[in-house]
Amino acid sequence: MTTKNHLNQKKPLGETIGPEVDIILNIERPYQPLLRRPAYPASPKSRDTLEINIKELLDLGVIRKVGHNDWVEITTPVIVEWHNCKSRMVGDLRALSTYTVPDRYQYQKYKFPLPRYLMHCI
Repeated sequence: MTTKNHLNQKKPLGETIGPEVDIILNIERPYQPLLRRPAYPASPKSRDTLEINIKELLDLGVIRKVGHNDWVEITTPVIVEWHNCKSRMVGDLRALSTYTVPDRYQYQKYKFPLPRYLMHCI
């Protein structure tokens, strides 16, 4: 499946060359077991949605399938968030963020809870 990407080139979305981001961790290999998390339990509705979304990302070449015997050093669980009967996949990057060296584009650390109407702006 090929689509036009943000550069208007007709090639798979996963082959688009864009800005690269280096993630520098503050720990050495072998990585902590916390960085190899299993999948979270999901409802049948969420599992079906995940399968559809993952198949679409595989077809676009954005992600690749990893065999059960392939070694993956860092995995992050994905959950499905529902809002107004629409779904979106959200990766749980909290464990990875714990071991990542901050760069100049840090997220704000709030010392007080934000009002609910501001939470969607972050």
